Amino acid sequence: MAAASLSSRRLAVSILLMAISSIAYATQDEYASMMSSHFMGLHPRAGSRLLAAVKKGDRCDPVTNNICQGVQAKDGRQLLHCCKKHCRNVLSDRNNCGVCGHKCGFGHLCCSGKCTAVAYDVNNCGKCGTACQAELRCEYGSCGYA
Repeated sequence: MAAASLSSRRLAVSILLMAISSIAYATQDEYASMMSSHFMGLHPRAGSRLLAAVKKGDRCDPVTNNICQGVQAKDGRQLLHCCKKHCRNVLSDRNNCGVCGHKCGFGHLCCSGKCTAVAYDVNNCGKCGTACQAELRCEYGSCGYA
């Protein structure tokens, strides 16, 4: 009876060790894949199936954990940079327009990374991307006849 109990324990320990070793190898393979992606110029998180893609608002550090430096998001509509420990879209953020820390003044919005006076800009009339027709001009944020 004691011999049967000892062999069932050995069997259980062997199965447990095999399961642990397969997990360790999978983790090593994922790490190797991440590192090879990193050295090929790709974002290190892009190849991992365990980590999500970088998005606006994610925490970062410009020196030690700069996960969003120049990363495009939302099908290229966003360009993320690490500004004050958070990923920010420098194409539309009024407090980080074009680069971190560049604030747009009163009456200006950040349109495509440039501070724009949307009250008078015919290509961004009232808001970014709203263009007036050729014969119209932008006055106080709405398109009207000249």
